[in-house]
Amino acid sequence: MAYRYRCGECGFSTRWTTQSEAEDLSVAHYADRHPRLVPGGSVETNRKNPQSSGCLPLIGIALLLLLIIASCRW
Repeated sequence: MAYRYRCGECGFSTRWTTQSEAEDLSVAHYADRHPRLVPGGSVETNRKNPQSSGCLPLIGIALLLLLIIASCRW
């Protein structure tokens, strides 16, 4: 699962990442931009794997297969 923290004071949001990394990014943002405030805001969750590369491997395999098919016809 992936997490993203949104700042309660401004429009900042962290990137989709692991829960601990998103929390660290949020705390660092508050320390930098809102030093006298306690970190707050909201947390969003996404069931996708934060380490996933999406459909990129599937596209690569499809292109490789097309290349092999095209080379066999000559």
